[in-house]
Amino acid sequence: MNFHTLLDNYTVAVGAMLLGNQKFFSRSVESPGFSELLQAISIGKLAISGEGFYEVEVDTLVGLLDPAFYIAQWLGSDYPTLIYHHGNNERPFDFGVLSKNTFKSIFLNRKTAFPANLIVLRAPFHKSLRTYSEKIRELVNFATMLAVSVKLIEELQVLIRQQSSQCIVVCGISLGGWVTNMHRAYFNSADQYLPMLAGAALDEVFLSSAYRKMTATLAHNHPEKIRQTLNFEAPFAQITSDNVFPLLARYDPIIEYNRQKRSYDERLLTVIDKGHTTTVLDNNTLREFLLSHLEQL
Repeated sequence: MNFHTLLDNYTVAVGAMLLGNQKFFSRSVESPGFSELLQAISIGKLAISGEGFYEVEVDTLVGLLDPAFYIAQWLGSDYPTLIYHHGNNERPFDFGVLSKNTFKSIFLNRKTAFPANLIVLRAPFHKSLRTYSEKIRELVNFATMLAVSVKLIEELQVLIRQQSSQCIVVCGISLGGWVTNMHRAYFNSADQYLPMLAGAALDEVFLSSAYRKMTATLAHNHPEKIRQTLNFEAPFAQITSDNVFPLLARYDPIIEYNRQKRSYDERLLTVIDKGHTTTVLDNNTLREFLLSHLEQL
């Protein structure tokens, strides 16, 4: 076991200890699948008027939710658009001097390097740690959160297509990588997908990876419910377009390389010799990965 894996295992162990009895799915493992959740989502008409923050009200099976998006750079309709989704429990709109989040680290610190319109989403429940910790105790909340982000990406791409004929790229890291792949599985309307540290077997993260320590006993006792809700390998595999260019970390014990690579055409896969945490912290490598694919458009 190398340093990268040891660091991830330590991070997970500390996280599990801090969660205590508020682990993932500790209250309920009942939830419809993604198809049903997506069909039940209603988003009001979106309107974009340049750079800035946009709050969105969304009606779902678990009630009204509050995702949002931020247009960090709008160069115009003659440029491609990159839609980015943050990782697990990030505050993607926190741009303070001491704050750290992947959108700020990868994009905002080198914004002019990206010849594209830049949009970042904020998933439901991500305004505060307290809200997120409470909501993830029910599987239906977690699955709905993902579905809302997927549906919001779809609504944004529809709106952008009305203004521009340029390419749309959907990307994200960890949690955002799962959202990226889910959008491809259920809509496949973007031109290119760049999931980082994700696959299509999301159930395995909670049931068999190092992250299983973050999952409640209730979920481990009912693995079939977790699999029925969170695994989307079948619809993902039905998409035959060569439009997904993933990045995985060889020593990641959370998004396990050997398990999640099954979702992909390995010819299109980028693999780096790091773990989950060390990849997330490697801003330069992640930025170069994204820029290299943007340059090919």
